[in-house]
Amino acid sequence: MAREVWFVLPPRFMLLDFAGPAEAMRIATEFGADFQLHYAACDVQTSCSLGLPLGGLQPLPVQLPDDSLIIIPGADCSAEAYALPEARRIVGWLNSCFDPQRHVLATICSAALLAGMAGLLAHRQCTTHHSLITRLQDSDNSASVLENRVFVQDGAVWTSAGITAGIDLALQLISQLASPAITREVAREMVVYFRRSGQDVQLSPWLAHRNHLHPAVHKVQDLIAASPEQDWSLSALAGQVHVSVRHLSRLFREHAGVSVHDYHLALRAARANQWRTAGLSKEKAALAAGFSSARQWQRVQAAAKVS
Repeated sequence: MAREVWFVLPPRFMLLDFAGPAEAMRIATEFGADFQLHYAACDVQTSCSLGLPLGGLQPLPVQLPDDSLIIIPGADCSAEAYALPEARRIVGWLNSCFDPQRHVLATICSAALLAGMAGLLAHRQCTTHHSLITRLQDSDNSASVLENRVFVQDGAVWTSAGITAGIDLALQLISQLASPAITREVAREMVVYFRRSGQDVQLSPWLAHRNHLHPAVHKVQDLIAASPEQDWSLSALAGQVHVSVRHLSRLFREHAGVSVHDYHLALRAARANQWRTAGLSKEKAALAAGFSSARQWQRVQAAAKVS
């Protein structure tokens, strides 16, 4: 029998939290995954974070078949949205219908708070969007809230960070519930270049050290980020932004807060991790990222942990 997948939409749901995973699941069925998709809410029509109405929704099911997957997207202004009667009804429905022995629950972004309100995160590891970590911790002191994680699985309950992390979570669910081969086809169809794993951080190294306004430093960072496997020399980078090597080194440390060399190594390590997740061996992942060997990559990782 087909596995039933229920998208349960809270009031003011984030459109991308819903649409990204829903499209991933839909595309998976085109490649052979045996999923039957349902879209439910407290009312037959609700509105998303963009104010667009979505109609034709099913009511919350009274009973869930065995092996059902429930996916709940997060909501905009969740503190207000989850105080609404509709959100409270979803919490009550989870309490009465979700059975971790028979079902799987996946929450995206702030929807982890709804699971917490339903008591489903008690004594479990979980995560959410980085801006909501404290609220999730406060919602259930027994939960082990992990910071800066893309998604976390603890038994039948999956929780994830916000927005695009929902796509990463959906791909992982497809891999487990259908097959890795179907997941690769879905990722290719969706043009997801690298799938993030649950161990990846929310705050990407590709965005680190970019909270400044210096155009020359940003240009150098763009060059390195576009091709971290390249052997960028200080003189080559300085020539691209028309400054001396000494001046570039000073500007980079002053505005980015790190040396050019360390920034380059951090992005190489991130690229190697991506290649490792994509299925390459440690040695091949290291070489593809520009390291001389897996041992050099390991030394860089060890140094980063120490610092």
